[in-house]
Amino acid sequence: MAPFTTKSLLSGFKERIEAIASYYGQILQATFEDVKKGLTRRAIDQLGYIKDVNSLAVLSGETVTLFPSPAFAPGTLLPQAKGAMSFAIDTSIQNVPDAAAVPAGNSTVTATPDTNAAAADAGVSRTQGGVPSVITYLAVGCRKKIVIYTWKDGQSQDVKELALPHSPRSIVFATPNVLVLSYTAADHVVLKLPVMSVTELAMPVPPPAGSAGLGAMSKGALSGLSGYMTLGLGAKAKPAVFRVSDDGEFAVRKDDTTAFFSPSGQISRSGAEWPGPPDETVFVQPYMISILAPGIVPAPAPPTTNTAIPAARSVTTAAAAAPPPPLTYQVPTVQVMSALTLSTVQTIPFPFTADKASDRPQSPPRAAPAGSNTTSVRLLSPSPNYKSPLFLSSTPTDRTAAAVEGTTIWAFTMRPWGEQIDELVDAGQYADALTLIDTLDKEALSDKDARQARIRGLHAVSVFAEGKYAEAVKAFVNLDINPAKVVALYPESVAGRLSMPRLKWIELFGGKPPPNAAKILKVESEDVTASADAGQGQGAMAAFTDRVKATVDAALPALSDAIPGLAIRDDDNRSVRSFKSVDRQAPTAAVTGRDKTKGDRRPKLSGALATFNITPAKAPELSTLSETSVSDLFALPNLPLPALTPEQLLRYAQIVDTVLFKSYLINRPSLVGSLCRLDNWCEVAEVEEVLKDRKKFSELIDLYRGKKMHAKALSLLKDTDESDLVEKVEPTVLYLQKLGPQYLPVIFEWSNWVLDANNKEGLKIFTSEDFELPRTDVANFLTGKDPNLCARYIEHLLEEIHETDTTFHNRLAEIYLELTVAAKKRGDTDAQEKVYRKLLDFIDTSTHYEADRVFSRLPSDDDSLDLFEARAILLGRLGKHEAALEIYVNRLQDYDAAERYCKRVYHTEPDPKGIFLTLLRIYLRPSSKATVTGVQVQAQGQPVLLLAPALDLISRHSPRLDAAETLQLLPPLVNAEDVRVFLLEALQAPKVDTRFTKELWKARRDQIDRKLMVLQSNRVRVTDSRMGEVTHYQCREAFAKGKEKR
Repeated sequence: MAPFTTKSLLSGFKERIEAIASYYGQILQATFEDVKKGLTRRAIDQLGYIKDVNSLAVLSGETVTLFPSPAFAPGTLLPQAKGAMSFAIDTSIQNVPDAAAVPAGNSTVTATPDTNAAAADAGVSRTQGGVPSVITYLAVGCRKKIVIYTWKDGQSQDVKELALPHSPRSIVFATPNVLVLSYTAADHVVLKLPVMSVTELAMPVPPPAGSAGLGAMSKGALSGLSGYMTLGLGAKAKPAVFRVSDDGEFAVRKDDTTAFFSPSGQISRSGAEWPGPPDETVFVQPYMISILAPGIVPAPAPPTTNTAIPAARSVTTAAAAAPPPPLTYQVPTVQVMSALTLSTVQTIPFPFTADKASDRPQSPPRAAPAGSNTTSVRLLSPSPNYKSPLFLSSTPTDRTAAAVEGTTIWAFTMRPWGEQIDELVDAGQYADALTLIDTLDKEALSDKDARQARIRGLHAVSVFAEGKYAEAVKAFVNLDINPAKVVALYPESVAGRLSMPRLKWIELFGGKPPPNAAKILKVESEDVTASADAGQGQGAMAAFTDRVKATVDAALPALSDAIPGLAIRDDDNRSVRSFKSVDRQAPTAAVTGRDKTKGDRRPKLSGALATFNITPAKAPELSTLSETSVSDLFALPNLPLPALTPEQLLRYAQIVDTVLFKSYLINRPSLVGSLCRLDNWCEVAEVEEVLKDRKKFSELIDLYRGKKMHAKALSLLKDTDESDLVEKVEPTVLYLQKLGPQYLPVIFEWSNWVLDANNKEGLKIFTSEDFELPRTDVANFLTGKDPNLCARYIEHLLEEIHETDTTFHNRLAEIYLELTVAAKKRGDTDAQEKVYRKLLDFIDTSTHYEADRVFSRLPSDDDSLDLFEARAILLGRLGKHEAALEIYVNRLQDYDAAERYCKRVYHTEPDPKGIFLTLLRIYLRPSSKATVTGVQVQAQGQPVLLLAPALDLISRHSPRLDAAETLQLLPPLVNAEDVRVFLLEALQAPKVDTRFTKELWKARRDQIDRKLMVLQSNRVRVTDSRMGEVTHYQCREAFAKGKEKR
């Protein structure tokens, strides 16, 4: 990568340049003529521009003067900066708590990278929070002290001083509040402005001599350059300190090594090494640029030619065969090193010629012969914000040549960030590209996020190709990479039609394919064909399978958390390190492998689909993966799940689960069953044949079940197993029991053979508690299959579920009746007796059937069918008790049954003139139509009286009979002794007893009334002379007093 282009800005400049500097794309140079014109009286050592006060800072004659721009007159001398040796300027936007001077006491203020457009234009940085103010520092290093000048929003503040043990010859701002002071090339301190204190900087110990390879060679190459090193430059090395990042990291160069430090003065990372000690080093973010002397930087070797070697010279000694020393550039060379990766990214030897119409540098020239190093190259300071362009000057060291040619100023302009990043990506340096892009903000690179995501994906592919599967998987998941592209990295046995050749991986992920990709692919194809033609196909396939299993096994630990409920044993977490092949081997764990911070993709996919009411149960209704073209699958976006459409989410889920199944089939076949039993989006068409070939029928059945492909599952249960058909009944029953009513046609279709093989087990399909099937449909199906099965099914409904629906009660009665008639007609007495008894029990106990419906289905009054008892029960249910009793008495001659019937009716209708009197009437007053089977009728044609059953009925149930009606029904010749118990109970009946008592009390009352009337009719005359004896003394005294009054 060549980040810089070169261009000559000024050539043939004849004046002697005393000092030179650049700021914001402008060049300030102080020449000897400027001194003569009176800008300063002495040579100018350093120039600097202070944007905040729009002045030029000039160091000359150990004093610092500020000249206002653009007139540069009159100048303002800084009196406290006497004995000045160097200075540094920093401008930033800081948060100042009050109007006090800055820096203020122990108040620490930090700066962050530039985030404000105006500040960027001014070359300043901004801090966060508070009220911002533009703060400018001018730090002047004087003899054994440092002086700090401060401006706040253009207003001068108090000047600060700090005594030092030595004189700072170089000053660099690491942050707005941290300075690095260099006393010598090896002695440095860190100054913290808020507290005005210094800390010594400890340089790292250099590596042992000879350990750096090329660096050691370069040091040796300098041994003959002492004359050059002292030519006009001085033998003492200059301090080289520069800031390398906005967070305050700075670098210190000592000899040919560069160490990196944090603002606190601690070593922040490993150092960089140059081919030799640079003359000068400067930093243009993010590159370190050094000028190296002739004979230090290695030059590329010239191309070799295949010339024939004479036979006489073919044998040589070891000394003669020793390789020649490497070529080096014999001219001053600019070397550019990335401060991010510490790798050399560009080498530009002098002269820096370039086509002015092109931004790209030309190829470096060949090494120049010795003696051509007659030019002095100086590296000018870049702009204050460490940004491009960078300026260099070249002047012939020969005075005559310098007078003729003069000085040339070169501009090293950085190519656009996008071009630099693209060049790194095209070269496959993805890590370097990512490191570079991380240092940029969106103002510098507008499409930073998109570029970063693409490069991270390419880097993940390269890591994947190196066998670092867990790291690649983590990147793919974090980037929300389209899983179709990830699957394309796998062998065809896993990826199927999505599989891509290895050399097309980068192109698939948006990168630039290798220039010779087509040729390599053609060679690989020819090699494979040749191997197959040579009879090595089978062995190659076996080796290929072993390699696939090895790579999957190596990456499988990344899948340990991918599926909830799955566990991988410790002995499964083994790593295969011996596999190194150029074949396209890829761990199938990559698609669903997850890191602990990101979470599992499968549950997230399921959750995202569930928000759209899309579940694996609806998979048969959705389009399959095979219906989508490969190009459409690769075109799926790299977006987070919430940003995808339902169709895109579905494709994601199908791809992820399909490759997961295939990977487990290859390396963990024992866990395939667990995957099949989980809800998944696997494409069945791509795995079913493999499962069949591996005899994994139970796993395939589970997969079919999850995909609602029940017909295929049931067919597999019945046809593929070689066991007896009877042994397949139970698994088929269990499968059908798990199906719901929406699959009723499937249940009916596949239960046929089960019912034929074992109807007892087959009936369990419809009586399972897992799902409730439509009862009417099931009853209709079973009736068509076998009425006995339907009867058993309805019996289950009535006994276990307590079904009260009249439809099922009617149906069961009708089935019993049909089965009874059918058994009678075919002469199967045992079957008839069994089912007829069921019919009688059912119609006698059930209260939910329609008696008239069942009665209407009874056959005609045919003695041969002998269904009189059923007829009697149904007549009783219809309220026709007399007709029912006549059947019990006259047809069945079962007087006990008739009596039981009366008891049951009397329990609900307790009427003395009711059911028992009706039975007695049937016994004693039979109708002329009533006949008794097997009993002769009297000659006169009168029906036979059943006196004995009648008398038994009267004796047992006299309380339930109306006495008067009963006596009227009894024949005249019946003795009182035969009904003595009845008569006594009739008289003792509460009704009769109450009547008798009432009549007796009435007679008694009438007797007393008559006696009273007789007594009341008698008269007695009472006078004074005729009175009765007064016995009570009180009455006697009263009577006497009354008499005296008279």
